[in-house]
Amino acid sequence: MIEKSPKEVKDIIDNAKNEPMILDVREQWEYDICHIENSTHIPMGKIADVDGELNMDMKIIVVCHHGIRSRMVAKYLTSKGFSDVINLTGGIDAWSLNIDPSMPKYV
Repeated sequence: MIEKSPKEVKDIIDNAKNEPMILDVREQWEYDICHIENSTHIPMGKIADVDGELNMDMKIIVVCHHGIRSRMVAKYLTSKGFSDVINLTGGIDAWSLNIDPSMPKYV
């Protein structure tokens, strides 16, 4: 698992030959307020139930509100053998500040 800033993640998304999976692990109400386009929503509490359905060789960018829950999920996925896992440092909050200022914010 590695940490990447919002700008670094945006560059990965924009320049990837194979589209990475953007895994949003926030709760449904948070995801309903705002999310990165084309993200896959699986709340943190459900990851262990579905990790066998995820592609272990795919680049996975894990996102939450501030980067803490996503870091825990990224570490979990790495421990399960996923080979290319990135945590969005600062989460969707940092993304909204640095990449998409029009994105709704919440506390």
